Amino acid sequence: MILNTMSKPLVIITAPCHPWLIEQLGINYTVQYEPAITYEALYAQMAAVQGLVVTTRVPVDRALIDQSPGLKWIGRLGSGLELIDVPYAQSKGIKVVSSPEGNCNAVAEHALGMLLGLLNRIPLSFAEVKQGIWQRNANRGRELKGLTVGIIGYGHTGSQFARLLQPFGVTVLACDTEKYGFANHYVREAGLEQIQRYADVVSYHVPLTSSTRHMGNQEFFEGCQQKPIVINTSRGKVINQAHLLQALHKGTLSGACLDVLENEKLDTYTPEEKANLDALCQLPQVIITPHIAGYSHEALLQMAQVLLSKI
Repeated sequence: MILNTMSKPLVIITAPCHPWLIEQLGINYTVQYEPAITYEALYAQMAAVQGLVVTTRVPVDRALIDQSPGLKWIGRLGSGLELIDVPYAQSKGIKVVSSPEGNCNAVAEHALGMLLGLLNRIPLSFAEVKQGIWQRNANRGRELKGLTVGIIGYGHTGSQFARLLQPFGVTVLACDTEKYGFANHYVREAGLEQIQRYADVVSYHVPLTSSTRHMGNQEFFEGCQQKPIVINTSRGKVINQAHLLQALHKGTLSGACLDVLENEKLDTYTPEEKANLDALCQLPQVIITPHIAGYSHEALLQMAQVLLSKI
């Protein structure tokens, strides 16, 4: 759908976005809103494009960039640039921006919500009540107060998660390979070894890179001494899902809250992938949501506002 058609430079929006972004971009651009566009269809139109708005659905690789002689900027709604060849784009003089500030609170709230739900057995006990089962002792919860929470990745979402945790009286151990000197009265800087030793909860807030892919693996899980709950609201491939399942079965981990999976296209699953997901879903100590942590109504507008300000 093409909006605001005039003799203006063309922008294609390849993902759902807040109407405000379309309206504001329409002041200076012809806006083509194509939230379901395929890579092939986008490739065929790139010769005329000056600006591109993307999420995690359509990759922006060298071939697409080479097809776009007039491309000036790429705007990522949300965080994570793993589907964009950023160095190549920048070598062509193309500005690449993202908007993690826009949805970091939504992600942090979702992580906290899943954690509280799991500790207090809320989804499980509600499912039992719907079946006519009323069990109090079996559904006795565990308080967050007094626990140690390890945060891996202390960027926008990791630091916001720490801020939300402050009133609960937890100890926060934060690990980040890119920044230092961020400790305060309730956040302590830590290494992965300290998180493995002390954390009752381990929450991942890292981008997907060669160094973070499968950083949650058998070796890491077996080194965790407190049998922690693992939270992942970052990228599915940060955790080796098969190793996670093994750790849950062995009792190395006491639970998992996942908003992302290694493969989120469920209709493409192999028998092995389906068996893995089915096994996770059958465990009472697991909560899985469909990559909605940063997808709140408020975040949709805030991401648009942040993105436009950077563009």
